[in-house]
Amino acid sequence: MPFELGRPLGQPNDRDFQTRVLKACLGLIEADSGPVLEDYPEDIPAEAKATAGDMTGMVCEIELPAPPSDDNSLTQALIAEIGRMRPWYEMAVNQRGRTTVGVSQLSIEDAVRYLVDFIEEPATPSRRDDIKAGPLLKLACEDLKAFYGEAMSAQPGMSSSRAVEHWLWNETALGRAFWKFREENTDHPDSYTRYLAQRTLIPDRQLHFKDAPVFETDSSM
Repeated sequence: MPFELGRPLGQPNDRDFQTRVLKACLGLIEADSGPVLEDYPEDIPAEAKATAGDMTGMVCEIELPAPPSDDNSLTQALIAEIGRMRPWYEMAVNQRGRTTVGVSQLSIEDAVRYLVDFIEEPATPSRRDDIKAGPLLKLACEDLKAFYGEAMSAQPGMSSSRAVEHWLWNETALGRAFWKFREENTDHPDSYTRYLAQRTLIPDRQLHFKDAPVFETDSSM
């Protein structure tokens, strides 16, 4: 189906379209045997497509400064960026009663410092005794992405996951830090860290958008 990831029924609040999708899904129960794999024949409405990436309605936009031009100021820029976003993150947590931030067991500021340390010194050791540097870095990056994503989910009018994704990877200091980490660690001696840089940190859609090189799967993983 041509629906965004996480929206198997189509655009939010489109009751009629979602009802048709549900009825088609329930109709699969009548199949003589399974498993059943069928394409849904109807595309999302044209007007929904037209507004899927529309940022109109963000009446409380987060104004972010241009990313810094040197790594020495990157940590400060990220901490400042996080400070501006924290009220929106806390609002999102209060609304949902939960958060996915915390898998690294680092504070969000320490997750930033760990990422920047890795960019400046690839041999940076782990900040936890029970986990190696590469896996901890992956968890720290997941926390940072979750923090930014949840903060933006509280923004009025932010209904498109692709708009949030594009904003994160192309308009923030965090996105710049992730791209910098990828550029400098695609040949890292640690296979876990190398695989993170090459394959799992940045979405394929953003790699294609930036026309960035795509690496073959690392056979050592």
